Amino acid sequence: MKRLTICLCTLFLLAPLALAGPATAADSGSIPGPGLTRIAENVYAYVDIRNSTPQNSFGANAGIVIGRDGILVVDTLVSAREAKRFIADIRAVSDKPIRYVVNTHYHLDHSFGNGEFAKLGALIIAHANDRKTMLQNGAAALQGAKDFGLSEADLAGTELAWPVIAFTDRLEIDLGEQMVELIYPGPSHTDGSLLVFLPDQKLLFAGDALFTGYHPFLAEGNLAAWVKALDAIAALDAQTIVPGHGPLAAGKDLAEMQEYLVIFDKLARELAAGSSDPEFIAGEMKKALPPRPEGESLIMANIRMKYLVESGAQP
Repeated sequence: MKRLTICLCTLFLLAPLALAGPATAADSGSIPGPGLTRIAENVYAYVDIRNSTPQNSFGANAGIVIGRDGILVVDTLVSAREAKRFIADIRAVSDKPIRYVVNTHYHLDHSFGNGEFAKLGALIIAHANDRKTMLQNGAAALQGAKDFGLSEADLAGTELAWPVIAFTDRLEIDLGEQMVELIYPGPSHTDGSLLVFLPDQKLLFAGDALFTGYHPFLAEGNLAAWVKALDAIAALDAQTIVPGHGPLAAGKDLAEMQEYLVIFDKLARELAAGSSDPEFIAGEMKKALPPRPEGESLIMANIRMKYLVESGAQP
């Protein structure tokens, strides 16, 4: 399996990056700033967000990994305003320079805050498939964000920033005394959804390949491949998993996600073959699916956008 390693020392030749600032007390163990939960000694994240409104990035998780030489950010939330909140929370934890942003995938709730981090000099990284999609569809997605419940005021100041580094298989980043592996497990939530793995800590940011406590968005997913991708994720044997939405997870949650995908796909295909009524289908789906407290409206959206379109019915 091919790997490419990025070391911070080599990137000074490629981009003007800020000099490392002094570490704060939080770097040596104090309580993090408001909003971010300490996951490990040098890892913080938003997790288990219950207010999953569009203005609150649909409840998306995001986080940071702090190395000796700088910070890697995992996802950037849904807007400039949300990204600024995130940056403020990062600065409550550490003054080190924000070197990298990794988009686990291209969806707006995980990438529309990129611009604020690019202004700080961060290099944005994504899988090649999702970088291509961002370049092709990003401007239209920003223009159409109102369809997802976001107003002009919500998106004020939001400027798209594209990944400047893309990979196809694996990419290693050396933050200084902290190696981070970016891994492509195959198609899942999108064609380019990736993982952020800290092998020394057995800690994984799974992005939207995994939802816990949330009904997942499936409309753009390859569900058969997604089930296989979850096997690849399980093989990493991560002890702590930050999902794309919901509370911290473990191996059992990967198996439950697989079960959810299989149940949803089988039943949705059966129901869509006999009905074009999304409300009826969604009602039947709710009876069969495991109960989850967030994202129930996505059941209907998935039916309309994936199964009724595939069956030829009007969504």
